[in-house]
Amino acid sequence: MYTVAAYIMDKRYDAMNSITLNIPVEPMKEYINEKRKEGVAISHMALILAAYVRTIAEYPSLNHFVVNKRIYARNEIAVGMVVLVGGKMDHGTMAKMYFEPTDDVFTVQKKIDDFVDENRKVPEKNGTEKMIKILLSVPGLVNFGVGVFKKLDKHGLLPKKVIDMSPFHTSFLISNLASIRTNHIYHHCYEFGTTSVAITMGNQREVAKRKGGEIVFEKCIPLGVVMDERICSGSYFALAFRKFRRYLEDPTLLEGPPKVVNTELTKNKRGKYVLKKQKPEEIHPETTDENEEITL
Repeated sequence: MYTVAAYIMDKRYDAMNSITLNIPVEPMKEYINEKRKEGVAISHMALILAAYVRTIAEYPSLNHFVVNKRIYARNEIAVGMVVLVGGKMDHGTMAKMYFEPTDDVFTVQKKIDDFVDENRKVPEKNGTEKMIKILLSVPGLVNFGVGVFKKLDKHGLLPKKVIDMSPFHTSFLISNLASIRTNHIYHHCYEFGTTSVAITMGNQREVAKRKGGEIVFEKCIPLGVVMDERICSGSYFALAFRKFRRYLEDPTLLEGPPKVVNTELTKNKRGKYVLKKQKPEEIHPETTDENEEITL
């Protein structure tokens, strides 16, 4: 069904599914405290980003996107994130970070630190801010320019320089709303660009669960996840996010290189990326027993 979904739902906003993932705080807290004793600072954001990057490494279809009714495989892992500039609540800049499928939690943390420092100290060097400044420099240019960008993007003709500056052309968007004491939301995936997944982190909360015949309350970080359902099947999404959750329940799995990296793309003799022929087990690296329930 999802192979023709892009023709039935030709707009990204018509194909958005949403779910809340309640991620237990205690395993992450214990890991962060243990690393702090070793003199290593790890944030909740780094754990979540590292877990998702590692999930993409195993489930590369999460890194697909749809443009003009066609499904494409992305050749990079780009993440869009908002950074508050100068500590001002009403002044934020949005840019993107780049990761490799082999990045572990320590590499991810360093990239986050460098990204935040660079965009807070020198926001005018941010490619997104540069593009906005140019579009606003001449009356009427922003309306005309954005219209041209949308047309070019639809037909795959948008210049790479613009794509590199655009925070709308990413593997996924992430926003830490807990940093401004806000609950998680279901953030839309932009119609313009190629973002297929949006994740927001909200205030910690207690979630009821059954344990040993009793109802107990577990402190969790709620993640609001919005997905473009056209990029892969629902069962694939379920398996991927189950693995994502497993990484966060045992963050030590995020140390060192990943055990599995499934690559969909390879370079041909001309240096261009092409789809690599895959075995069934590479497309669905983890399977379940037919009687096993897929839970998130």
